[in-house]
Amino acid sequence: MSDPVLIRDIVRGVPVFPDEMPPFDPATAPSSPIDLFVEWLQRAVEDGVAAPHAVNLSTVGEDGLPDSRVVILKDLTKDGFQIASSMDSPKGRQLTANPSAALTFFWPAAGRQVRIRGAVSTGGTEENRADFQRRHPVARALVLAGSQSSVMPGRKELDAAVDDQVRRIEATEGLASTTWTVFTVAPDAVEFWQADQDRRHTRLLYTRFGEGWRQEMLWP
Repeated sequence: MSDPVLIRDIVRGVPVFPDEMPPFDPATAPSSPIDLFVEWLQRAVEDGVAAPHAVNLSTVGEDGLPDSRVVILKDLTKDGFQIASSMDSPKGRQLTANPSAALTFFWPAAGRQVRIRGAVSTGGTEENRADFQRRHPVARALVLAGSQSSVMPGRKELDAAVDDQVRRIEATEGLASTTWTVFTVAPDAVEFWQADQDRRHTRLLYTRFGEGWRQEMLWP
């Protein structure tokens, strides 16, 4: 039997941060974390960061344990950060039972991450319907099939279910889902993290304070 391969040997020498990273001076940061997030997201898009709107969504399961997965940021409004899912999915059930969540954006090419925590609210019928209609037909078909995260016998069953629902979508104009929901995370705390080659990372935390925000620097 060969010697086991240690993870530390596999990752040893792998660069952690890029050679060049965008500057970040907290002294010039705007008073609202929403404004700073938009600045950072726009910079990530301009720099060609892959899937800059991909975000890790963390929730709490029925067993009280944390659960995480990567989803897509749908929008950012005055109310907060929006993602979407079916109410019947694990994350939909978890957000309904415990309406709070954490979001983490990570842009390795810029050495940046943004962490968000807050309460969760659900969209109204028209908002949910409009978001559903913007989805790719196959994405809509998967929602209508209603089996997300359940055990799948095989690929044939998946293809058959998708094909059936695509035919329904094509035959019924404006066909909607009764479970598709836009979830909005209203931020109570937002942290901006900028990497430093010497590990003296810059961390700026915004927390709700009355009608505005308090800014505090955090130790790396």
